[in-house]
Amino acid sequence: MANSTKAHKGSKAAGGWPALLASGKHLVASGAPLAGIHALSKANQADGFDCPGCAWGDPEHGSSFEFCENGVKAVSWEATERRSGPSLFEQHSVAELSGWSDYDLENHGRLTKPMRYNAERDRYEPVSWEDAFAGIAERLNALESPDQAEFYTSGRASNEAAFVYQLFARIFGTNNMPDCSNMCHEASGVGLKQAIGIGKGTVRLEDFEQADAIFVVGQNPGTNHPRMLGDLRRAADRGARIVVFNTLRERGLERFADPQRKMEMIRNGSAPIASDYYQPNLGGDMAVFRGMAKAVLAKDRQARAAGSPPILDDAFIAEHTAGLDPYIAMVDATEWHDIEDQAGLSRTEIEQAAEIYMASERVICTWAMGITQHQHSVITIREIASFMMLRGNIGRPGAGLCPVRGHSNVQGDRTMGINEKPPAAFLDALERVFGFAPPREHGNSTIGAIGAMLSGEARAFIGLGGNFARAVPDSGLIADALRGLDLTVHIATKLNASHTMPGRHAYILPCLGRTEIDENAEGRSQLVTVEDSMSMVHGSAGINKPASPELRSEVAIIAGIAEATIGSHVVDFPALAQDYDRIRDLIEKTIPGFDGFNARVRKPRGFYLGNAAGERRFETTTGKANFNDRPLPDETVFQARRNGHNRFVLQTMRSHDQYNTTIYGMDDRYRGVYGERKVIFINPDDISRLGASSGDLIDIVGPEEDGVRRIAEGFRLISYDIPRGCIAGYFPELNVLVPLASVGELSETPTSKSIPVTLNRRIAQSAA
Repeated sequence: MANSTKAHKGSKAAGGWPALLASGKHLVASGAPLAGIHALSKANQADGFDCPGCAWGDPEHGSSFEFCENGVKAVSWEATERRSGPSLFEQHSVAELSGWSDYDLENHGRLTKPMRYNAERDRYEPVSWEDAFAGIAERLNALESPDQAEFYTSGRASNEAAFVYQLFARIFGTNNMPDCSNMCHEASGVGLKQAIGIGKGTVRLEDFEQADAIFVVGQNPGTNHPRMLGDLRRAADRGARIVVFNTLRERGLERFADPQRKMEMIRNGSAPIASDYYQPNLGGDMAVFRGMAKAVLAKDRQARAAGSPPILDDAFIAEHTAGLDPYIAMVDATEWHDIEDQAGLSRTEIEQAAEIYMASERVICTWAMGITQHQHSVITIREIASFMMLRGNIGRPGAGLCPVRGHSNVQGDRTMGINEKPPAAFLDALERVFGFAPPREHGNSTIGAIGAMLSGEARAFIGLGGNFARAVPDSGLIADALRGLDLTVHIATKLNASHTMPGRHAYILPCLGRTEIDENAEGRSQLVTVEDSMSMVHGSAGINKPASPELRSEVAIIAGIAEATIGSHVVDFPALAQDYDRIRDLIEKTIPGFDGFNARVRKPRGFYLGNAAGERRFETTTGKANFNDRPLPDETVFQARRNGHNRFVLQTMRSHDQYNTTIYGMDDRYRGVYGERKVIFINPDDISRLGASSGDLIDIVGPEEDGVRRIAEGFRLISYDIPRGCIAGYFPELNVLVPLASVGELSETPTSKSIPVTLNRRIAQSAA
């Protein structure tokens, strides 16, 4: 069984001087440290740009220091002086570039000119913007059906770019809009929509200042959204309990040294984050919350029998919820033995955590991809919501549900209509505002798009940002899928692996970065907007000189392709590219909550979009928040794998020198890894069980039931504090082990946190 332990006072902390030194290293490595420092002074500021990294909210009482180590990496990565110009592509064939590492491709620098693939020479060659747009339009219009095209979106695209992009795709005639949400937080959207009527969290950043307890589940803020650590630290300082459920022991969740605290930095001090730390088995989180609910219900019955005040919030439950009785019946029917077995925690540990919940008037529950990338993720999120409903911890100050999304505007893109399953109300609004009949049939998600490519149903792929080939599961299949297309188009700031898998006609279109000045034809700077994880919409205006005079904004590139492909009989695309205020006017007419968009977004910190569930208005089929009456899974992947001596369950994750598929460097400082990425974190007892030693090399074999051979060779074992039978390693290197067909129920999200694998030790081989 895993143990609940408090952070040790003497342990090393996240943040502090090592974070500042690492930040300085990345600024110097960019070749433009002064430009980077200047840019960082405007990061997440009212008169600057939104950090191109994570989607954590910006405080109202901001300082000039509203960025973190990973924000420094993102800004310096974009502001580098290195360039990937035409000479690179003339010197290296695509076949040669395909052999480069992800790090080497992106580290070569910013793209400078639009490029077109020449299959005879196997090289990208410069092309004018006009010829690129005309060539793309020719291939799109040659398709037999609009549904043969896939319009992919990365989470870093602005609201304005996303809105114009989905408008183009739907006028063209398809809802094929796979996006990065499909691979990360789709389960949050689906589960919360069922439970509370909206696929977003219910908290604002200010709620973290009032919470008595914060449950942090399946996430690692120290690497993935470091600014969150500041809010957790301030909550801990005022006495809030920070209860962590995470399979791996993570330094950022244990201790944090805040670089903004001068005396702490001078004294080289730090403070604990987690008051209580639990390490459930992979896939055991639903059982944890079911067990805590069981403890809460038992305590409530005891209180009522003794004539004491009830534990449950009877008024909230009666007025705002539906399905309590079936939920209670299901909780009662779930035996403690099954809960402990699936969770990997003891009844005592689960009841201890439940006591913290019951002793707290205001509770926030946050989670990330450690929850969302399992087969049963949707019902797990339903269970989390149900647990929070018991004491009315939704829709009041200092309490609520908080899925912490990754990329800086992944939530905003969904708000703007990047959705392969668009709500009827949104399509009705498009038809009313623009006067065309948008397609009504659901399109392809990311998994569906890959399947369509492999089957030949899809013939064209347009990628608005991202590194599609490295982000998706079963990465051994994707190269042939992309190369078999008639058309591939990538709108990007840097070269990446997806660009080395060109279709028969292929284009790389270089765009402005978030930190760069975006001027229209009249020389007026343009403003874009983003939405963070707390539903705050705020402006972003770059301050750096563009990496090349040939760069165009994402909006301008999309508008150029659209104008060449479908013309302006429905909407004047060139006019939208000339003035983004016009786009925001159209958004205001189309999407609820954006009244006065252009005026409101120019105020410091922007505006709160609003959240019905946060106001206890639950727009579900029942009109109320719905309890979950589903049983625990019959068996988790962990339970199915624990009896074999070399059988494990793998979760993929980021290193500290990484953001999504972008590799900033080869170190993972908080986990003690330097200069390498092919590593597997494993319990020391499991190393002994394998007859191996820490440092030995192993091959990892993934599921093969479908006849596909999946293997990742030559990974080094690293002893780590993780439950027995569970192992962890980095994506995208390990995506090759995730079967395309292994997805979450109702979400179609890859099950990247519960992959059944076998470890085969390489005899007489070890790392140097």
